[in-house]
Amino acid sequence: MAIEAYLIFNGNCREAVEFYAEVFNTDDPQIMTFGDAPPNPEFTMPEEAKDLVMHTYLDISGSRVMFSDAFPGNPFVIGNNISLAVVTNNEDEIKSYYEKLKEGGEIVMPLQETFWSKCYGQVTDKFGVNWQLSLDSEA
Repeated sequence: MAIEAYLIFNGNCREAVEFYAEVFNTDDPQIMTFGDAPPNPEFTMPEEAKDLVMHTYLDISGSRVMFSDAFPGNPFVIGNNISLAVVTNNEDEIKSYYEKLKEGGEIVMPLQETFWSKCYGQVTDKFGVNWQLSLDSEA
């Protein structure tokens, strides 16, 4: 299991991650945009979202740091633009952490299957810390 930092940007994620890749001399990031996501017949992707970064990461000094743009319409506040991602291959752990973290907190995204994980959810705990819980895609 790993706990990884996830940094959120306000439309300039691509520029930021390319800068950090140069600073830390990492491999070029593999960038997935919101437009790369499989179409959802229940949701029309806004044009302004299609080229924004949905997900990318860099390996920096042995740690994975993940990056994304905020989806249009979601609030972006500097200082609150970081979350902690718990990535594990144990689904029971994810469910347990989620249930405990949501007590007194706020559910951002209920635990569910996504196209990148069989079990993913997001919650802001009672202390205002945003957590992403994800079953490792290799599990």
